[in-house]
Amino acid sequence: MQKSKTHIHDHIVIGAGVSGCNIAHKLNKHSNNILVIEKENKIAFGASGAAGGFLSPLLGKPNKFKDLVNEALIYSTEFYKKNMPNLINQCGTLRLPKNKEDEDKFKSYIPFIDFQYKLMDGGCFFPYASVVKSYEICKALIANISIQYNCEIKSIKYENNIWILDDLYHTRNLILSTGASSSLIKEFYLNIRAVWGQRIDVHSSTCISHNYHKECSISYSNEISEDKYLVSIGATHNRVVSDLKMIKDDTKYLIEKANDIIELNDVEVVNIYNGARAASVDYFPLVGKIIDSSKTIEEFPYLKNGTNVKENRFTRYDNLYILNGVGGRGFVLAPYLANELCELIINDIDVREDINLNRLFKREVKRLK
Repeated sequence: MQKSKTHIHDHIVIGAGVSGCNIAHKLNKHSNNILVIEKENKIAFGASGAAGGFLSPLLGKPNKFKDLVNEALIYSTEFYKKNMPNLINQCGTLRLPKNKEDEDKFKSYIPFIDFQYKLMDGGCFFPYASVVKSYEICKALIANISIQYNCEIKSIKYENNIWILDDLYHTRNLILSTGASSSLIKEFYLNIRAVWGQRIDVHSSTCISHNYHKECSISYSNEISEDKYLVSIGATHNRVVSDLKMIKDDTKYLIEKANDIIELNDVEVVNIYNGARAASVDYFPLVGKIIDSSKTIEEFPYLKNGTNVKENRFTRYDNLYILNGVGGRGFVLAPYLANELCELIINDIDVREDINLNRLFKREVKRLK
């Protein structure tokens, strides 16, 4: 009997969170030979499904991170409005200072605000801001793409210009969007830290016309019945929740913080979502072709001393890419970053300097001295 020919994918994406779903969607414009692999039994299982899906401007004085977030906000908002108009509500967001110190910062930021706004109720209201349905967005992104669930990849290897995953799956290009879990490549500079995120959905008799953001975010109200509305409350915490008591404590915390913004009457918690969000050590995401540190250091050992080497001389793994570390702004950043990475994979146009991996490698390699 003739042995069946091994199927080789053009692209395999590991991870079906917001990053993985977005890059798969972008690549699907160029090839229908794509596979998404997800270790859980559904997409957006962790942090992406738990996200509140709030899209709003980043305040502050001019800096590279603010520029990145606000450029991504415009790109992603228009992307959702064009492709999934039923999953985004551009109802605006009222951003409120947390305390007197925060209020002083707000005032100092006003000359540098990049979006239309109006002063309202002690804060800044941004009509451009919106909220999206996080799980439904991820589902729509990969609606026409093959996905393998309940599959945790243990090993990857590169042979004859093909990436082989657990000796089962074969692909020409491999993209890692594994979130806060293992990256499958043991590179010391790819530091991912887990940041806990939680969202609760509540029924309330209080009708809210727009989003709020203070110490937590509150969504506008979806009408359920004549006197009942569905409201989402979300926040990011710098710790990992590990037991039921902590989850209950966080739920209580979210309701308290929400009531500090606007009084919610007749509150009934109907859903609790939580997950570990992947964040980098410098808050910027990780995007691009992965650097082979061993080979690069072997060729340029003086990198450890801080000697400058042109970045195009770094050795990189063939056809191995990453899109990760979007933190608590995944639904703002991911469509924009996926477009950047797709341009690199398809057209060999490098990603913007502030998100590529060179910055992390050059900084971390000096610590090996």
